[in-house]
Amino acid sequence: MIGVLIADDQDLVRLGLSALIGSEDDMRVVGEAADGLAAVAVARETHPDVVLMDVRMPGIDGIEATRRLTADATMSGTRVIVLTTFELDEYVFDALRHGASGFLTKDTKPAEMLRAIRLVAEGEALLSPSVTRRVVREFATRPSRARKPHPRLDTLTDRETEVVALVGEGLSNEEIAGRLVVSPATARTHVSRAMVKLGARDRAQLVVFAYQSGLVDP
Repeated sequence: MIGVLIADDQDLVRLGLSALIGSEDDMRVVGEAADGLAAVAVARETHPDVVLMDVRMPGIDGIEATRRLTADATMSGTRVIVLTTFELDEYVFDALRHGASGFLTKDTKPAEMLRAIRLVAEGEALLSPSVTRRVVREFATRPSRARKPHPRLDTLTDRETEVVALVGEGLSNEEIAGRLVVSPATARTHVSRAMVKLGARDRAQLVVFAYQSGLVDP
């Protein structure tokens, strides 16, 4: 059973999401919150598998709430999906940088919303390769965001560094395997080892690290 916390300051949005999630046999709503501080408090109390986190909320916004949750060692099993009005919302990059597993626009179709929750609950990153490239390129290359190599980048092997760069380009494990002429299992192992060494919660954050470290050209 996938436990979901809904954090949104609009009653109607929370009601709609709650009804949608409650209609599924493998999901349940474990809590709701109307502001960022409440989202953090309820999450720490209920330990949901997935938090649907609105960006703009009173108290603290969804970005800061995400940062607090992903920095909390006791919440390591919780994944955050950021809800935004526009696909290229100015806060999306910050959400990914602070550990969100991806984002959805609020006009996402119900079936896609449910698929996304299941995907993230399994530990996968939500962003598709094309969206990953577009969103991270948009915000990682702004003049105000100077690139800074990850402090543990030098712990990667040459092959792991190469794999991180390919992840940053939005390639799947299968595509990486084809590019490097290795098996998908080997590609998956390199990705997993790089994530552990860099402290990435999931593939979405690995993409951010790749751009910040200058491994991918904008």
